[in-house]
Amino acid sequence: MTGAPEARIQRLAGNGALPDWVSRLDRTAFGSAWKAPAAHEALWVLPEVAFARWACIPAAAEAELLRIAVDPAHRGQGLGRLLLEACQRDLAAEGLVHLFLEVRPSNAGAVRLYEACGWEPCGRRLRYYTDGEDAALYQRREAV
Repeated sequence: MTGAPEARIQRLAGNGALPDWVSRLDRTAFGSAWKAPAAHEALWVLPEVAFARWACIPAAAEAELLRIAVDPAHRGQGLGRLLLEACQRDLAAEGLVHLFLEVRPSNAGAVRLYEACGWEPCGRRLRYYTDGEDAALYQRREAV
């Protein structure tokens, strides 16, 4: 990877086809790939390396992190944090100041990342995942 990673982060237009590499990484990280983003969704990418997909609800000043993934060959370099922080800044600049996500409590790396980036636990969805694991709910409120 050449160039400063933060300078390569870009937001892709919603309602378009996903780049092939995003679909591949989605399958690698989550076992399945979602379809193209809906009109209310936004996708940030660090090309060929990482992506973050959000559902945006401007009328409520809210956004929900749907998925974030870093290619296994690039993990442990702080790229997930760079991508998450870039998304948080962009969303706050758009007035989306109430941010939400869900995560498997067993995904210790993700939990550490979210908490290091100022996310706070706000609830649980019992037996949410198909294997019976709960989903931990987190929120982050940006200063306005």
